[in-house]
Amino acid sequence: MPKDITGKYRDFELLKPDGTPLPFDEPVFILRAQDILAPIAVMYYAGLYEVSTGDLRHAAEIRMFARNMTTWPTRKLPD
Repeated sequence: MPKDITGKYRDFELLKPDGTPLPFDEPVFILRAQDILAPIAVMYYAGLYEVSTGDLRHAAEIRMFARNMTTWPTRKLPD
């Protein structure tokens, strides 16, 4: 069943790592690599995550996502 989210991106289902879907009515916010602001937000989140949990390994994985976003070939301000 497609996830009916509001906003710009609709009609898809998000799955947890174990394959179970996110609750249908749970709000979700998507940051795309093409958004030049996204890596900044993800880096900030990594810092918050690290300070809150002490989990350096996962924080490093989150930072890697941010670095990978900066190399996406098409980058622009969000629309």
